[in-house]
Amino acid sequence: MYSTRPGLILGFHGCDQSVVDKVFGGKEEMEWSKHEYDWLGHGIYFWEHSYERALDFAREEKRRKRKERPIDKPAVIGAVINLGYCLDLLDFSNLRILKEGYNILKESSESQDFSLPENTNANNNGDLLIRKLDCLSIETLHETKIKNNAIPFDSVRGVFFEGNELYKGAGFREKNHIQICIRNPNCIKGYFLPRALTKDGFWAKT
Repeated sequence: MYSTRPGLILGFHGCDQSVVDKVFGGKEEMEWSKHEYDWLGHGIYFWEHSYERALDFAREEKRRKRKERPIDKPAVIGAVINLGYCLDLLDFSNLRILKEGYNILKESSESQDFSLPENTNANNNGDLLIRKLDCLSIETLHETKIKNNAIPFDSVRGVFFEGNELYKGAGFREKNHIQICIRNPNCIKGYFLPRALTKDGFWAKT
């Protein structure tokens, strides 16, 4: 009843400058991420209201030099988004719904005799960066809704606590953020080039 999110939000996607140019040039659409470890399942990913985190991510990806997602010139594309019917994992009721997806997955694994994947730590600092279990649980939930002819979710939203302690004894971490995964491209109402404040206080393109 309360899973439809009214209004618009700003999302930021870290990528290579070539992606920004192609999307704005109308040559291609934003690509779905379909990795088995995607934190919120498959879809188009954005950082909610966090240009700096999106840019930081793009810079990190350049340093990693991944063949599947090469970044030569880190850049950010902004999007105006309506989340629509959202699996918002900051909502208590939606957490219970996701647990149902996990239970369906678990029952299936037991009946078909396959092992469940795990969420794993990739950098030994406690961050579960490889989220195969979460991804498969979310995808199982989406698939179950489709099979039952239920209304599919347009988007998924989650909060993540990532990175080192902000300071000794802090309850905050360096890379805390809210992430958005868009499954229905119609949720994206338009794209824009982010701008940053200059030293004299005027706005300028980044």
